[in-house]
Amino acid sequence: MSLTKSCQLVSISKSSYYYKSRKKTDDSEIIDYLNGLAIAHKRWGFDKMMLKANNDCKLWNHKRVHRIYCQLGLNIRVKPRKRIPKGEAKVLKQPIFSNVCWSMDFMTDVLSNGQKFRTLNVIDDYNRQALLIEPSYSLPTQKVTQLVDQIAIKKGYPREIRVDNGPEFAAIAFKRWAALHKIEINYIQPGKPAQNGFIERFNRTYRDAVLDMNLFNNLQEVKDITADWLKIYNYERPHESLAGLPPCQFATWRDNMAKTTGEILL
Repeated sequence: MSLTKSCQLVSISKSSYYYKSRKKTDDSEIIDYLNGLAIAHKRWGFDKMMLKANNDCKLWNHKRVHRIYCQLGLNIRVKPRKRIPKGEAKVLKQPIFSNVCWSMDFMTDVLSNGQKFRTLNVIDDYNRQALLIEPSYSLPTQKVTQLVDQIAIKKGYPREIRVDNGPEFAAIAFKRWAALHKIEINYIQPGKPAQNGFIERFNRTYRDAVLDMNLFNNLQEVKDITADWLKIYNYERPHESLAGLPPCQFATWRDNMAKTTGEILL
């Protein structure tokens, strides 16, 4: 079939067939930037990388970056969610001030020799700042309260702590410690982890980026890798629900905005 008839058949002009774009773009800078982020942060997707680029003052069009992101094959495979019946929705309130409410939870993993260890994770619900991740073979109630006391030396005690109904948090010693420091304990309903959604989301991020990405030979390796990751999480990793800013940067921005508007931070 001739070219003329072929173009008529698909309803395009011959000039469109022969057209070649004269626009020349150099994507090497974007390619190097995305590859660098993918190597350093293996669980970052496009949205996270784009927010990081904006924070680094990279004035790239998001469609162009997404095209290159797909061409490089950096897309993260997402496991399909299980369909479960919807229950009664309950609002998870976010504080507008620091030290109003902290969330605490435990995580469990194993070393290369099969020995189990746990981590105590503590975040401030205000800006999702990770205040503590303490890996240990044993985390009884007394050690938990001692660790929180160490945080409070620099940051002060919160008004409220949101926890599940685990034995460490349900212990009488924990309740006495909370009463001594005038801290209200907010227990979530059994079997309702969504009521502690901030720390649950943080746990998933920590597991994806650290626990599932590394094979640990000893507890010291867990502590060292966790400490390095915490710096990135608090000061570099963009957070979608915090205006695309890292937790500590969001807190600074929020304080500056409050001073500008005359808002009183309690």
